[in-house]
Amino acid sequence: MPSLKLEPNLTDADAFYAALTELHRNRSEAESERVNARLILLLANHIGDARTLEEALRIAGDPGTTPS
Repeated sequence: MPSLKLEPNLTDADAFYAALTELHRNRSEAESERVNARLILLLANHIGDARTLEEALRIAGDPGTTPS
């Protein structure tokens, strides 16, 4: 069964965070929500594995689980 990586795995997390922040700059709340939805769907398509995506949904929806 696939196991979602919860430990830090980005080569440059700060650069990604900066790019994500810039992506949302000067957008309305509704526009930012659309961008986030598109990003989620693009990444889900890239992952492609239903079990991994189901695990991610479960973890994301559980307020008691804190991803690294």
